[in-house]
Amino acid sequence: MSHFVPDKSFFRIGEVSRLTATKPFVLRYWETEFPMLQPVKSPKGHRLYRREDVQTVMEIRRLLYDEGFTIAGARRHLREHNGHASEHNGDATTSQDGEVNGGAKRSAAVSPNADPLPTINRKVLLDLRDALRAFLTLLETE
Repeated sequence: MSHFVPDKSFFRIGEVSRLTATKPFVLRYWETEFPMLQPVKSPKGHRLYRREDVQTVMEIRRLLYDEGFTIAGARRHLREHNGHASEHNGDATTSQDGEVNGGAKRSAAVSPNADPLPTINRKVLLDLRDALRAFLTLLETE
């Protein structure tokens, strides 16, 4: 998601909402779930998002809506990447708790002589899971 962010230092919640196509109540909720998202407060108590906060919101939105991460998985992904927005290359691996993450760990673990594993993003896996559940339901009704 590459959006134009106006050249200014601070943005009010309504501006961030429009820039990121995210409702203000969702932004306020994400502040409670993502410690790296900490807008400053004006003297009147209004939220003022910095440019890096807007970029973090865009990355959170991409992880949750486009990549299909859970909130916990997106939080972990951002924490592992120092809270900075990162370019995602579509690689995916599954951690011990079943969360799908970026492919950096897998590529480091694969030996140079081994064939690389196919890259599957989380959305493809979720779609596959849903299709398999539908087939299972059809089989159980027969």
